[in-house]
Amino acid sequence: MVRKLLFALSFILGARIAQSQEPAMDFEKYTPRSTLVVPESILTRAKFPFIDVHSHRRDMGSMELKVLIDPMESMNMAVMVNLSGGNGEALGEMIRNVEKNYPDRFIVFSNVDFDGIGQRGWTGNAVRQLEEDVRNGAKGLKIFKNLGLSVSDSAGRRVPVDDPRIDPIWAKCGELGIPVLIHSADPAQFWEPHDEFNERWLELKERPGRKRSASDPVPWQQIIDEQLSVFKKHPGTRFINAHLGWYGNNLQKLGDLLDDMPNMYTEIGAVLAELGRQPRMAREFFIKYQDRILFGKDAWIPEEYFTYFRVLETADEYFDYYRKRHAFWKMYGLDLPDEVLKKLYYKNAFHIIPGIDKSLFPD
Repeated sequence: MVRKLLFALSFILGARIAQSQEPAMDFEKYTPRSTLVVPESILTRAKFPFIDVHSHRRDMGSMELKVLIDPMESMNMAVMVNLSGGNGEALGEMIRNVEKNYPDRFIVFSNVDFDGIGQRGWTGNAVRQLEEDVRNGAKGLKIFKNLGLSVSDSAGRRVPVDDPRIDPIWAKCGELGIPVLIHSADPAQFWEPHDEFNERWLELKERPGRKRSASDPVPWQQIIDEQLSVFKKHPGTRFINAHLGWYGNNLQKLGDLLDDMPNMYTEIGAVLAELGRQPRMAREFFIKYQDRILFGKDAWIPEEYFTYFRVLETADEYFDYYRKRHAFWKMYGLDLPDEVLKKLYYKNAFHIIPGIDKSLFPD
């Protein structure tokens, strides 16, 4: 009995010593290397020329555009849509730089200045500014997520996405034949408790300013419903719902919305991680709604596009996404058919965004 007791004690002590000698490591640092041996397709160039409908370059008015053209050529990006055009003179400066150097490779969207909304004449001035921007070469309107989150009117009240004071702007876009690419809210997980059940736990730890609540400023669903009410109220205007409308984790719901609103389109910027973890469901979705989805990336980091190509074009299994805080899970390829890829990469944009030079594309 004594020998058994001594053995048990020595075992426990040995385990504790071994445990104490293990290097300390937290979840953020844990990045295991897969030992899985499967076929790999490392893509650095898209199969077909593509249009990135979701890019941001506030410096395009003064920059040397060749800095962008070289990586675009390398990855087969035919056209970049710059959503951060601003308005007025700043927008004009960008468009003049584009027209002087690479008029067929860049498209610029204008933005609404919400400062002063609620003051007398604001709506009329904003509509006139939009008309001027389109005359000067803007091909669409981008609405940032601050509408619905942080934009306040002259009385200090939150401006909802479907505020009637903005209705003439949506209507004018339809009249002018330009699309509205709109980002409303953020991932719904930002509104959920920051606990062990939250898929965005790591992102909220690294970016605590992204945490929201039902009172900061309002519930997530309220903002989404405000956005959808705009789409329904303005059927003559084409809306591109950014980031899969934050329904990349619920493609059935997104499909229902597309069925319900024929003037709504969507794009895949910054939500590839949602698609890559559900390859069968996502592939069926892309095939069913092949005329309603556009290619977008969001942040301009050229090497990150390679993961997009791999998810969309290949049947690869269990590979890494490029940013752990967005996805600690692995990716799987959708292996999309060529005709679906062509629509995603460029054909759908032809029908929505004016001014694209179609001679840059194979058919």
